[in-house]
Amino acid sequence: MTATPKGFRLHLGIFGKRNVGKSTLLNLVAGQDVSIVSATPGTTTDTVEKAMEFIPMGPVVWLDTAGLDDEGAVGDLRAAAARKTLERIDVAIIMFVGSWSAFEEALRADFAARGVPVVVVANKLDQVPLDRASLPPGVEPVPMIASRGEGVEAFRQAVLAAAPAEYVESPVILRDLVPPGSCVVLVTPIDKEAPKGRLILPQVQALRDALDGDCRAVVCKENGLRDTLADLRTPPTLVVTDSQAFKDVAAIVPPEIPLTGFSVLYARAKGDLGLFAQGAAAIDRLRDGDQVLVAESCTHHREDDDIGRVKLPALVRKKSAADVTFDFASGHDFPADLDRYRLILHCGACMTNRRAVLSRQARARAAGVPMTNYGMAIAHCLGLLDRSLRPFGLLNG
Repeated sequence: MTATPKGFRLHLGIFGKRNVGKSTLLNLVAGQDVSIVSATPGTTTDTVEKAMEFIPMGPVVWLDTAGLDDEGAVGDLRAAAARKTLERIDVAIIMFVGSWSAFEEALRADFAARGVPVVVVANKLDQVPLDRASLPPGVEPVPMIASRGEGVEAFRQAVLAAAPAEYVESPVILRDLVPPGSCVVLVTPIDKEAPKGRLILPQVQALRDALDGDCRAVVCKENGLRDTLADLRTPPTLVVTDSQAFKDVAAIVPPEIPLTGFSVLYARAKGDLGLFAQGAAAIDRLRDGDQVLVAESCTHHREDDDIGRVKLPALVRKKSAADVTFDFASGHDFPADLDRYRLILHCGACMTNRRAVLSRQARARAAGVPMTNYGMAIAHCLGLLDRSLRPFGLLNG
């Protein structure tokens, strides 16, 4: 792969009132005209996303939002759409001109409640002087004239200082579970959902992570696993399988060899693994008439035996012995009214970032709704969840 997937990029959002220079700032750091710039307030209507290399941060995704103070019926819709991006933000940039108001302070408090670091930018200093008396204690803005490119280096350093450590360093998938020099076996079935000519993203990233950890990685399909294990001089330190082959792989891999799934690895890399494990157990508590939400973080071509829409619902119905109904959400759509659900099944989130998954877990927990991911739900339905969690030291089943 020549580009870092969006899901593992730091997500930086630019927020503020209309016409404070948000789009100008994005164009400045991107080095190209990504957003339309105009003196007319409200020019940016939809959130603009730009994946790029942001020196010295590395790969990031910038999100330029519509002004959150937009007015009128359409303006309210724009502002509401912009607010949806709050859940995906790893570092928030709050831009203002002149005086700090209750509007910016409420926005800062919102991000603080979410645990999101904030970089404050005072823009257009050539037009409006900074009113320092309006600043709350502890807020020291980066002075900028974005239209001239002034202050951009100080802005870069402020973003770097605010970024969570896990995004400055390489994200870990599995290499902390196995010692350097050991062997990892990756079982990668090739079915109709596998992209033609390549592996799916979690498999590729797990392979790269094993190599980054100086491990020897062996890749095979499930029908070649028995021979692969027999050919190895010493047992592997870890076997990772696609969730849909869990049952067959577990029957082949001896109990003393650690076994988990790609989706379980992603549950840890993208969210709170413990919460996902608790959510999987909720499948047993489903009753007739309960509603289950299936959330996919991307849109994709769906086959007749789609994992999220066909296979997983069938497994859940069989395991719970309940006549439950399923709702489906794709991409950034995630219902506001979670109370009506008794369980949320989330995909592996390979196409979204950790902040978005953690935010969804927090919302589900606040609503009292258990949430798990596809792979962990499948493992639970097959009676293999304890074994898949054993490499992480969570359960001893």
